[in-house]
Amino acid sequence: MLTRKQLDLLNFIHARVQADGVSPSFDEMKEALDLRSKSGIHRLITALEERGFIRRLAHRARAIEIVRLPDSAEPSGFRPTAIQGGLSERPSAAMPVHSSGSVELQVMGRIAAGTPIEAIQQVSSHVAVPGGMITRGGRHYALEVKGDSMKDAGINNGDIVVIQEQDDANTGDIVVALVEDQEATLKRLRKQGSAIALEAANPAYETRIYRSDQVKVQGRLVGLIRTY
Repeated sequence: MLTRKQLDLLNFIHARVQADGVSPSFDEMKEALDLRSKSGIHRLITALEERGFIRRLAHRARAIEIVRLPDSAEPSGFRPTAIQGGLSERPSAAMPVHSSGSVELQVMGRIAAGTPIEAIQQVSSHVAVPGGMITRGGRHYALEVKGDSMKDAGINNGDIVVIQEQDDANTGDIVVALVEDQEATLKRLRKQGSAIALEAANPAYETRIYRSDQVKVQGRLVGLIRTY
């Protein structure tokens, strides 16, 4: 499953390697995909490598090997938001409430607690959460965590996080953040003047700093569910 940008980049690299025998530079990739910064290209390259479509060759400049191409030339249909398009339009009252007082939420896919990945835009399952996790009148959804960058905050790989939908958050909140309208990640938000820091809770991961216009808050962490 590839996003439109990932597929476009993969096709561009493949065409250049076929024509010239060498992969394009990061500047050429940025221009071809009409991105504002090379950091976006770095994230797309990482995502393609993690999915097994390309391989970066160590100690060689402009050396990217195409490992495989997708079975279909069509992208996954992903649109860059961690919240499915119609979710915000659905009334909170539509959430099923069980006799125990728990509320059933849609699990909208996976969210990265590590290198940003896309949040998959489909309902993968449903989960019953305690009613006390849900703010009355608010809109909520759930995501499965992938990665370990938030482990020191008690959030582990495979956990289900409960998110209250909102477009702003306070410094110190753990949020679903959309980076450059491309990829979503679960991180602690720090506001630093006109910049936004997305902070991991694992010393193995660096804090990433962005301009405020590069980050959109998609929701705030309000609960966590873990199965054993």
